[in-house]
Amino acid sequence: MRVSSKGRYAVVAMLDVAQNSTIRPASLADVASRQKISLSYLEQLFAHLRRAGLVGASRGPGGGYRLQRPAAEISVADVFQAVEDIANTPSEGSSRDWSEGPAADLWTALDEHISRFLGKTSLAELIAQEANGTSAFRTIPAARSGLSGAGKVA
Repeated sequence: MRVSSKGRYAVVAMLDVAQNSTIRPASLADVASRQKISLSYLEQLFAHLRRAGLVGASRGPGGGYRLQRPAAEISVADVFQAVEDIANTPSEGSSRDWSEGPAADLWTALDEHISRFLGKTSLAELIAQEANGTSAFRTIPAARSGLSGAGKVA
């Protein structure tokens, strides 16, 4: 599974909609303002999210977006898959096929770990962790992890 900026923006926007559409639908203009994301970019992302059945739109005054399912039933992987190319083909200008070659098994295993991790993490879990000021996704300091640099995600 590709983990790109597009998917990250989509997750942030979905979290915003989940938190701000309980009384009335969340307008993309409001999401754009709160999250500092271009409105036109959000419109593109939400077209994909709507086609994937993750959000529903209402038009007119007071219109906007709501989740189509409870946040507990929407995984982060669902959001990434909705906005990314599912085929996971090499990007334009890149002729490298990472599924073949000396480290192919490593990249395949990494992709599987990422997919499982994101598939187990729901929007509701992320919202609850933010509300509690806690996170299961903490950074391990470099000294403990054996890394040089800022650390790694556990």
